[in-house]
This record gives sequence, structure tokens and C-alpha cells, in this order.
Amino acid sequence: MPYDPSDFPPFAVTVDLVVLTVRGHALCALTVRRGEEPYRGTWALPGGFVRDGECLDAAAARELSEETGLRAQGESGGLAGAHLEQLATYGDPDRDPRMRVVSVAHLVLAPDLPAPVAGGDAGGAEWKPVASLLGDAGGGPVETLAFDHARILADGVERARSKIEYSSLAAAFCPAEFTVGELRRVYEAVWGVSLDPRNFHRKVTGTPGFLVPVGGTTTRQGGRPAQLFRAGGATILNPPMLRPDV
Repeated sequence: MPYDPSDFPPFAVTVDLVVLTVRGHALCALTVRRGEEPYRGTWALPGGFVRDGECLDAAAARELSEETGLRAQGESGGLAGAHLEQLATYGDPDRDPRMRVVSVAHLVLAPDLPAPVAGGDAGGAEWKPVASLLGDAGGGPVETLAFDHARILADGVERARSKIEYSSLAAAFCPAEFTVGELRRVYEAVWGVSLDPRNFHRKVTGTPGFLVPVGGTTTRQGGRPAQLFRAGGATILNPPMLRPDV
């Protein structure tokens, strides 16, 4: 029997981006204020419709640049020094009131990202603490996100939290050269816990291939000079850095 495309309903494809960084010792997500309906004036994750002939990674890089002014580099569409991966696909029939829309969400992790500048159809762009968007801590009011973006953000945060247990991904939040203390604060911010400095130092420096000394020190955190490291060649941590029970 011949294939007839008209037998299947058309639908649109979008990309949404969960962009996470650590600012002020807190895990923060990039948000944009919607300048158009639906949800005009509501905060949302950056993203938009995939254009005809455009691949998903290119669409993600374009939307990131257009809506926030953050430039993507490289064939994968990743920010310089960032980790980029596809997170999940979201296709509930009623997730968008305009039409049937399937979204392919991407997760971006990067260190010390600059303040975003709104553009395109965005009415504003800000880094917001994940706790204020998901209600992780503090018991304060939770800001409403458009569409199903709270679910997408929660999935992205949990992916980041679980991946830094068994992979070297936490180094993606750090500059090229960093101290053990700076790395510890990444774990604390992403997991939302406090860690014992000595125990943490013993674990990360004793994990094969995780950290490589660069032969220098820094006093940028104040106090005594701290040894500088860079990420090693290991992608999987053995033993893993297990999240403490909270």
C-alpha cells in the first residue's frame, strides 16, 4: 500500500534549552521573559521553532544567540568551554495551546557565563537561582514558568545532579584551571548540600584521571595559596562521587 503523508497530522518541532551555570555559589538557570502570546510576560526557558532545513543543534545555537545574546561556537552548537547534550523529547498533545508541538530539550553546562542580553521575541533575559524556579530550598515563592518548562528544567537539573556523581562533568562548571575548593563549591551548588572539605579533597584527588595538577597555585579565593588543577582524561569516575543523603 503506498505511503500517503496526508494520513498523518502535521506538527511543529521546537528546541528548548536548559542552560545551567554557578553564580554566587548557587546553581542558576537561564530564563527569558516571553514577549508574545501565549504566556506573554511569563518567564520561560530559551528556545523556539526549528526552521525548515535546520538541524536541531543549529536551531538550539540560533535561539540561544537570538534570545539572550550568548554566542554558540563549534559544529555541535556548544558554547565555548561548555558541555552540550540532548536532554529529552517532550510531546504531550496539549503542552502548547497554539498547536501540536514536540520539543527537543538540550542541556548546556558552562562556567561563569556572562549576563544575558534579551533579543528576538524575548522581553528580558536573566539568570535565576534554580531554587526560586523549582522550590528546592528556602520555602519561598516559586516563579511560574511557561508551558511545561518547569518539568523540563527539573529534568535538566536532575540530569546534571546525577551525572556529576559518576562522570567528570562537574569540571564543566569550572574554568580551565581551578582549585579543589572551587570544584567542591560546584558540587555543593548543584546538589544543594554542604560537603566536608577534607573528605572531598581526599576523594577527588584520589579518583584516577579526575584531576591533574598544573604546577601552580592561586590566592584568588583569599587565604593560603591553593593548588591548581585541570580536568583529567577520565570521563567516568571510579569510584563515583555519590550524592549524600539529605
